Amino acid sequence: MSSISQKLSIGEKIGYSLGDLAANLVFQTLMTYLAYFYTDIYGLEANHASVIMLIVGLVAAFGFNPIIGAIADRTNSKWGKFRPWILWTAIPLGVIALLAFSTPDFSYKGKVIYATVTYTLLLLLYAANNLPYSALSGVITGDMGERNSLSSYRFVAVMFAQFFVQVFMLPIIESAGGGDKAVGIEIVMTWLAIIGTIMLLITFFTTKERIVPKPEQKSSVKEDLSDLFKNKPWVIMLLVTTLVFVSLAIKGGSYVYYFKNYVDEASLTSFISPILNFLSSIGINFFGEDPLSAGFGLFNAGGIIFMIIGIGLSKRLADKYGKRDVFKVFLFISTLFVLFFYFFSKESVELMFISQIFHGFFYGITIPLLWAMIADVADYSEWKNNRRATAIIFSAMMVGLKLGLTIGGALVVKILNLYNYITKEASVLGEVIIQPESAIQGTKMLVSVYASIPFLIGCGLLFFYEINKKMESQIETELNERRLTE
Repeated sequence: MSSISQKLSIGEKIGYSLGDLAANLVFQTLMTYLAYFYTDIYGLEANHASVIMLIVGLVAAFGFNPIIGAIADRTNSKWGKFRPWILWTAIPLGVIALLAFSTPDFSYKGKVIYATVTYTLLLLLYAANNLPYSALSGVITGDMGERNSLSSYRFVAVMFAQFFVQVFMLPIIESAGGGDKAVGIEIVMTWLAIIGTIMLLITFFTTKERIVPKPEQKSSVKEDLSDLFKNKPWVIMLLVTTLVFVSLAIKGGSYVYYFKNYVDEASLTSFISPILNFLSSIGINFFGEDPLSAGFGLFNAGGIIFMIIGIGLSKRLADKYGKRDVFKVFLFISTLFVLFFYFFSKESVELMFISQIFHGFFYGITIPLLWAMIADVADYSEWKNNRRATAIIFSAMMVGLKLGLTIGGALVVKILNLYNYITKEASVLGEVIIQPESAIQGTKMLVSVYASIPFLIGCGLLFFYEINKKMESQIETELNERRLTE
């Protein structure tokens, strides 16, 4: 171990980050458009879409992730434990992502079955790819400073994926399909599948696993699970991860409904016209003619650009004050700007954009820290138990991610249904859908109050997370001393 440098080259950091860029072309599409795709493009009833997203998501969270984690920790190959999974799943993940957003002409029952099967396979392959990918960050280096830096690279890549999906994807879908969203989304997903596959292969070929557990550290699944539930920081991070992704899924999945049904179109057009004219004057014409789609894209663009700026400050703040304290403070501040949406009228477009920008900036500071903290939890487990089980710790956190995504996504369509939202399937054929006032107010509640509650609970839980800056340094020092004796 002493002869292996824990420093990472810029090339390796970029190569690793491309894996998350690829995965987030899928993940951000799920979080932003799956509910909308099922209800307004594919034509499923809201209740049926909610049940599919909830049941399949729970199976993935509690079935796929622990199994993949246990298998990955016990994988031994010439490429390491986790890198081969990235290679094996690169092509299948791209194929099933395309199929999951395809719209075959089946009967309604056939549509429900097709959606269930393709969503199940997508979440299985996503787990088999992204869980080992995430665990790789825990063995690619033992240097916590380098790990913070790697997380920053990784989540700048995530922001690029999020930027594309949330800013350009809807206008491109409409343009590619000539107004037919079903055709457009299949064309876009075809290209995303090809590009994502190439990026995952680059990740495989440019990364290296440097932390290799000693043979005597081998443990049974029972011992790994026992270690987990004795690991208080892991329990807290599992709950925090779940809550964070509940909020992200609610917020991300409801913005498209918010712009379609709540935001005043005339006020939005007046606000974005000068911006679109300026962008057009410098050759940027990606936003199309529809003011709601253009406004939705620009709204997301402002938040994501400032998220990237926040991510750039994350490492410096974490190095100085510790991950826990920085995460807690800035998650709370960012949540305030989500809550503000409750007070905005339909015409308050400027305030909506400003609040989104400030939320993006402060939330961006927290983004790299979540997964870096989970890697620290793996170190904490090894420090306490002298056994390293990186993938099963990350798999447990992926349970939180999938559980949060599942609960949040299902809540979007369930809450809309409670507020009497009219879906494509429930509408009268050929008639323009006019949502009742209750549904319009429901979209407002989704992007404000409902999206804020899980974030605020997560902030409270972080007061009980014990790995502060002082303990981070102690764990790193003592683990390095142990590894030098190998």
